[in-house]
Amino acid sequence: MNTLARRKQLLIIESELNRAQLGREYRAVADEIHSLADRAKTIRSFASAAATLAAGITSCRGKKAERGAEKPSWLQTILKGAGMASTFWQTFKSQSRDEDGV
Repeated sequence: MNTLARRKQLLIIESELNRAQLGREYRAVADEIHSLADRAKTIRSFASAAATLAAGITSCRGKKAERGAEKPSWLQTILKGAGMASTFWQTFKSQSRDEDGV
């Protein structure tokens, strides 16, 4: 076997090794992406639950008669917004699940 044929054979072997390494790295990246997606779903669930809890606490608190004239506090405004966002999110999430066939 001459030197060009040997070099060609070595390049083919090296290419196969590189292809196998790329496949392993691709699977590792895909696994990490799936792990991050699972973490994001968990965080989303906690955030949704916290917003729902905050909205529930806000709505359960007694409303004062004189409150109509007074400006609501920033905390009440945030909690009210979180409650509305939670409602919209739950509706959106259920619609996307219906579209996905889940």
